Amino acid sequence: MAGKRAVFFISDGTGITAETLGHSLLTQFNDEFEHVTLPFTNTVDRADQAVARIEQANRSNGVRSIVFTTVIDPELRELIHQVDALLFDFFDTFIAPMERELGERSSHTVGRSHGIADNRLYDVRIDAMNYALSHDDGAVVRHYDRADVILVGVSRSGKTPTCIYLALQFGIYAANYPLTEEDLLGGRLPSIIRPHRRKLYALTIRPERLSQIRGERRPDSRYASLRQCQYEVARAEGMFQHERIPVADTTAMSIEEIATTIIHERQLRRRLY
Repeated sequence: MAGKRAVFFISDGTGITAETLGHSLLTQFNDEFEHVTLPFTNTVDRADQAVARIEQANRSNGVRSIVFTTVIDPELRELIHQVDALLFDFFDTFIAPMERELGERSSHTVGRSHGIADNRLYDVRIDAMNYALSHDDGAVVRHYDRADVILVGVSRSGKTPTCIYLALQFGIYAANYPLTEEDLLGGRLPSIIRPHRRKLYALTIRPERLSQIRGERRPDSRYASLRQCQYEVARAEGMFQHERIPVADTTAMSIEEIATTIIHERQLRRRLY
């Protein structure tokens, strides 16, 4: 009986691009795969080692491996192409056709999409990350005028990871403000964020899921009880509706989906691509 098919992501850089492209395709299939990432395959020795690992996986599993490669160097690509595998080459698929269409050669720069190719953009990413971290959970509110967006919602509704993702991936300055029981009791936007209401975007979540998430952090607590979660979510959603704040239900959404929804609905400007 054949073993689990191996999927290799081979790169002369970090491997992030190969993984992203490969995973996007693999999610369309129900098969289970063994994922192997081989970053910094940037010498003949390392390319030979990668080929040897693929051939070993073929023998062990009894099926051909799948290979996604973003290696740029022609000599190394030639070595990898000799392996018995279903191979998807980023260069052949995308770069070569673009060279033909544009009538010029690409820079063939290794790791350009995930390296420090532009110091200015790198600084933007770091600054946005620092902003998100320092403006997490309402810790600092005096610089809300710099924010591109301010996420508001009850505790554990997804605000913090979304802010970090917006900063890291797109260079967006995102702050977040957690609604306290006092805020919810009042039923109106807290005075500290009211002046920035045009930047607000609300996150909500089904009480059952919220109770589960909180229970992992503080089990058997009032904070995690279903009754408390039902109360907080109902009060928060009533506030959002009354104040006409756009809202996304994060219950069944990934961080990527939440971030994309916010960018689209708020028409936020991306500083990074």
